[in-house]
Amino acid sequence: MFRLNWATFSTGDKGSDNVTDLSIFVGDLAADVTDSVLHETFASSYPSVKAAKVVYDANTGRSKGYGFVRFGDENERSQAMTQMNGVYCSSRPMRIGAATPRKSSGHQQGGQSNGTSSQSEADSTNTTIFVGGLDPNVSDEDLRQTFSQYGEIASVKIPVGKGCGFVQFANRNNAEEALQKLNGTMIGKQ
Repeated sequence: MFRLNWATFSTGDKGSDNVTDLSIFVGDLAADVTDSVLHETFASSYPSVKAAKVVYDANTGRSKGYGFVRFGDENERSQAMTQMNGVYCSSRPMRIGAATPRKSSGHQQGGQSNGTSSQSEADSTNTTIFVGGLDPNVSDEDLRQTFSQYGEIASVKIPVGKGCGFVQFANRNNAEEALQKLNGTMIGKQ
């Protein structure tokens, strides 16, 4: 019996839980605001600012009009949430909000999947499915055959003796379809 879920890999940040919690979402950015402009705007008032990132459209290379600022200090983060809302960065007042932690994969808040939350941004690039409850006799090839009917497979990995595996699709849509169709099905004893 398959148990499928999105595979989540931590980005190597030690205790990455608190990293996301110390980020804020900054919206309504002017097109000319870069990472460094955003960083300067906050770092001049909050010395604990660790990083600032403007989100760009991968196809056009243009700013999507929002970004994230990461703090090293919880107090400064909460001050910035209130004090910087409506403050001008370049030619426009900023709209500040809480950054959604990226951990809660697969639980999109319905109205937010149009790229306004960092979470749907991060998740929409995940093409790897975790397959739990595998029969010990199932091989990489068995998994590949079962999943490849839904699209091109980039890689298949079954760690030895763990009773689980990972299937990475080349395309997010195929991964989503496989996740829906195959969750709860059997493999190996078909």
